[in-house]
Amino acid sequence: MTEIVVASAADRPRIVDSLVAAFTADPVLRFLFPADEDYPWQAAAFFGHLFDKRVERGTVWTVEGGASTAIWEPPGGSTPAGEIDLPGDAHERVKVYDEAVHRALPEEPYWYLGVLGTHPAAAGRRLGRAVMAAGLRRAAEDGLPAVLETSTPANVELYRRSGWEVLTEVREPLPIWVMRHPGAPRAR
Repeated sequence: MTEIVVASAADRPRIVDSLVAAFTADPVLRFLFPADEDYPWQAAAFFGHLFDKRVERGTVWTVEGGASTAIWEPPGGSTPAGEIDLPGDAHERVKVYDEAVHRALPEEPYWYLGVLGTHPAAAGRRLGRAVMAAGLRRAAEDGLPAVLETSTPANVELYRRSGWEVLTEVREPLPIWVMRHPGAPRAR
């Protein structure tokens, strides 16, 4: 069994590199950073920023030295990622995307799966499911649902098989499915 660990700041370089590789063809990342020559450094800045915002909260789970990582946001902490140091056009695309997603998110408290990625060299080993499960357990301990968004139709089906359901679809700036995992019922 592979050991899932809570990431530390020392894991940042390996995790960011894996996420950049994992999302090379992802519709959202290519909307945000469409130029092939800029994608590696812009995606690294993006993922590094998301990692930095959450690592000290203990909500970044990883496996095998960053081969697969889930970056979660605890309830009430999901804020737009607009403060990333990017050139104006990329910054504007991040802002537009964040605003579209945040308008579609539920108002109830939830755990937010902001990033789930596996390095292509480790694909097919169910590592993504394993790191996702760590956050789902945390949400269940809190008696809360989990929420994520994806822009890949195939991922919608993968998440459905893991108990997620589509809450809503966003059409602009690109197709996005917001999904919810029910979590555990709250204790009374």
